Amino acid sequence: MESAVRGYLDHLTVERGLAANTLTSYRRDLRRYLRFLAERGRGELAEVREADVTDFLRGLREGDAEHPPLGVNSAGRAVVAVRGLHRFALREKLTAADPARQVRPPAPPRRLPKAISLQEVETLLAAVDTGDDPRALRDRALLELLYGTGARISEAVGLDVDDVERVAVGAAAPEEPAGPAQGGAGGRGGVAVVRYRGKGGKERLVPIGRFALRALDAYLVRARPALAAHGRGTPALFLNARGGRLTRQGAWAVLRAAAERVGLTDVSPHTLRHSFATHLLDGGADVRVVQELLGHASVTTTQVYTLVTVDRLREVYAASHPRAVAHS
Repeated sequence: MESAVRGYLDHLTVERGLAANTLTSYRRDLRRYLRFLAERGRGELAEVREADVTDFLRGLREGDAEHPPLGVNSAGRAVVAVRGLHRFALREKLTAADPARQVRPPAPPRRLPKAISLQEVETLLAAVDTGDDPRALRDRALLELLYGTGARISEAVGLDVDDVERVAVGAAAPEEPAGPAQGGAGGRGGVAVVRYRGKGGKERLVPIGRFALRALDAYLVRARPALAAHGRGTPALFLNARGGRLTRQGAWAVLRAAAERVGLTDVSPHTLRHSFATHLLDGGADVRVVQELLGHASVTTTQVYTLVTVDRLREVYAASHPRAVAHS
């Protein structure tokens, strides 16, 4: 069974291009699954029955002496990993049947994405006093880019300098890097875009607004060279104090510090991504355009943001219409 798990994880790495964090989670989930099967006396995947998979899911939700109960999302991820393993084993002819085919992950409760208002976003961004401090200039550029392009934090810290590009209006491909030498936010001949590598290695180009580009230009000219001097040379866009690539944890700390400064609670990098999408839809953007900007594989994932804007419309109506109380 361990050999089958290794083969499945290799398949996910090479052919599916799953992110390293996802693979780590799947490996942990499947290790727990194999221990569960061993306790039941199952020595081969061919011996596993649907009841085993169902009981494993139940055990995840209930917990045991060694493991606390898992939430819906974590349990669902584990079941997805188990279902994928059995599909892989059937396809590779390691087993003659798929005992997990009928076992469905627990349905998560619908949770609307958390977004903050435009005023709160501006307050958060203004909390970073840029001045001439290289790290402050970096922090402002990072936060402006997270909100201005709706990036996942892993995408932002994974950027290289060459991923910021200038595209001629109407052109199909990037032409030259964006930056002060090309006119920065006020340059001519094109628009600035950033090339993100999302889940599954899928690339997308997202326009950079003038506020984010201005902050990025200031960082590239006045801050990044000073930070890079402490390192050994790296193409990374965002650098830490030692001149290496800024980590996800480092970027999280930047946002947390800015939020604490202005008294904003429950703010995460994903909050800025949600706010980006919500504010676009509030401004009249088409949901399929927002889907492309966010890098969602399906528009269904993006449509949850339309529920946020409907709630916002309801709030405005209830607060503003003279006869709203009777209908609220």
